[in-house]
Amino acid sequence: MTAVAEGTVLWEPPAALRDSSRLADYMRWLERHRGARYADYEGLRQWSVMDVAGFWSSIWQHFNLQFDNSYFEVVSGDGMPGVRWFPGATLNYAVEVFRNSSDLHPAIIFQGEGRPVETLSWADLESKVASVALALRGLGIEAGDRVAGYVPNIPEAVIAFLACASLGAVWSSCSPDMGSVSVVDRFRQIEPKVLFAVDGYRYAGKRFDRLSTVVEMRASLPSIKHVVLIPYLNSEVDAGMVGGGALWSGLVRKPTVPDYTLVPFEHPLWVLYSSGTTGLPKPIVQGHGGIVLEHLKALALHHNLSAGDRFCWFTTTGWMMWNYLVSGLLVGATIVLYDGSPGWPDMNALWDFAARTKLTMLGISAAFITSCMKAGITPAASHDLSQLKAIGSTGSPLPVEGFQWIYEQVKSDLWLGSASGGTDLCTAFVGACPLLPVRAGEIQCRCLGAAVEAFDETGKPVVDQVGELVITQPMPSMPLYFWNDPNGTRYRESYFEMFPGTWRHGDWIKVTPHGGVVIYGRSDATINRQGIRMGTSEFYRVVEELPEVLDSLVVDLEWLGRPSYLPLFVVPRPGVELDERLTEKIRAAIRAALSARYLPNQIFAIAEVPRTLSGKKMELPIKRILLGVPVEQAANPDSMSNPASLRFFVELAGRLHE
Repeated sequence: MTAVAEGTVLWEPPAALRDSSRLADYMRWLERHRGARYADYEGLRQWSVMDVAGFWSSIWQHFNLQFDNSYFEVVSGDGMPGVRWFPGATLNYAVEVFRNSSDLHPAIIFQGEGRPVETLSWADLESKVASVALALRGLGIEAGDRVAGYVPNIPEAVIAFLACASLGAVWSSCSPDMGSVSVVDRFRQIEPKVLFAVDGYRYAGKRFDRLSTVVEMRASLPSIKHVVLIPYLNSEVDAGMVGGGALWSGLVRKPTVPDYTLVPFEHPLWVLYSSGTTGLPKPIVQGHGGIVLEHLKALALHHNLSAGDRFCWFTTTGWMMWNYLVSGLLVGATIVLYDGSPGWPDMNALWDFAARTKLTMLGISAAFITSCMKAGITPAASHDLSQLKAIGSTGSPLPVEGFQWIYEQVKSDLWLGSASGGTDLCTAFVGACPLLPVRAGEIQCRCLGAAVEAFDETGKPVVDQVGELVITQPMPSMPLYFWNDPNGTRYRESYFEMFPGTWRHGDWIKVTPHGGVVIYGRSDATINRQGIRMGTSEFYRVVEELPEVLDSLVVDLEWLGRPSYLPLFVVPRPGVELDERLTEKIRAAIRAALSARYLPNQIFAIAEVPRTLSGKKMELPIKRILLGVPVEQAANPDSMSNPASLRFFVELAGRLHE
């Protein structure tokens, strides 16, 4: 490939797309109903963040949300993080989903690794949701109760979630590739009453039994009163193997009529988890109304999805993109689920799936695109992708070469919607726009209703230079609160400590002069692997439990244009050598307790972990040194208890940048 420069235009939206897009239709609606006319996207965006109440009320009215009691105010409060949304309004996420029921296209298409393609009609989906909801009521589940899922990306997961939503119960899920320690750390905080769990799963041609893990989880989670076992690895499974649980088949035997519980706008819908550098994973609570509004806006206006589209995002149930994918049902799209390895039997697996299921939009990660490039595959030459109109990319920054590969090796007339956001809001706040060109290495725009800026170190917005990604106005999908954080202390410390009253997200960002965005990676010390954040404290707890390890340090060297690189540094106990046996023991512990996605690229033995005078591990300074920042700019030796420990990392940085 002949290299292209950052900012080179690779695609222009055809006139037919610009005119017929749902975003253009919304702009015409604004002119008819609000008397507001905007000449271009940027003018519309500026209004959307300057008139917060006007914009979000327009989304409510444009999409004609179904409600019982109307709101008496759009937004109240003195500013973030104390904002209240649409007080007085009642609605239900599941009601909004099933408004789209249709006989013209399926609700779900699914394929698991080694399994044939399955389809589920809208009528079947609603019937199963109603049956499971009735069964949950029989188990004593009421509005506000928590229900957990240890499930892969399968239709049963969607059905269980929608059943919970229909009751006003609160859903939370983890992928079964996560170890029991990580899952228990998450679910223990929210005390679920019911656990949906699979007996195992297939990945990369291998079978993974999870029955013993489910038994261990139930023993570690005393709040669980009932386990619903989903036979997924083996068709013949005895529910008694997990302590007298019930089988999924017993919940969906009798079709029944849906009975939806309308809940307040800010009633909890689900709990997602995002880790900081200390403590347990943060249990982030998001509400019915905020998610409905945000996902309608994002999926309809920014991705241009509607009934008849086939929408897939390759994800697990432990990543917010699963929740985002399920919300494709809110706009009437068919959601297409894939469970398995994207690289088995080779890197054509997802492209085979896209062609077979006639996807109109495929969401993937930047890491997957990079892997396809390295594998040398050419999807355009080997697959019929004539139905594919758009590709989404997220999880980590997509470099210029990734943009170029999509247009040269996948489809030249494709709309590539690179996006970035977070679990914390369960959306992208910089992303795709059907009215704007796609430029190499750039995300198309800042999204509607997302007052995104790049802040310099003084807290001032800057253009065409790298700064901290901040959001200066509230959004309805921001967390309602963290579970078990009654006075909001942890919530405020997580997002509002650096710039009081302004959301600081923890990414480096550049806003270009023409309104595009470039994300450069994490500006904090959390680990980002394929879009899922893990706290360094979770690493340390696993690694430092090993008797051979005295201390440890881990950093994520994600940075635009470079492969993700995760080094782990350990201080062995006196007399212990970091040999092949100990290296594999550390990796096995991480794989079992956390997940295989967090396996370090390399493990190094060091004499001591750099620490401040107060004893804090110096994660960010070490990360900056390894990314090439001069040591005198990255760390202050006078504030360290062991400044000589920096020498190892300075030398390693030199080798990494040779």
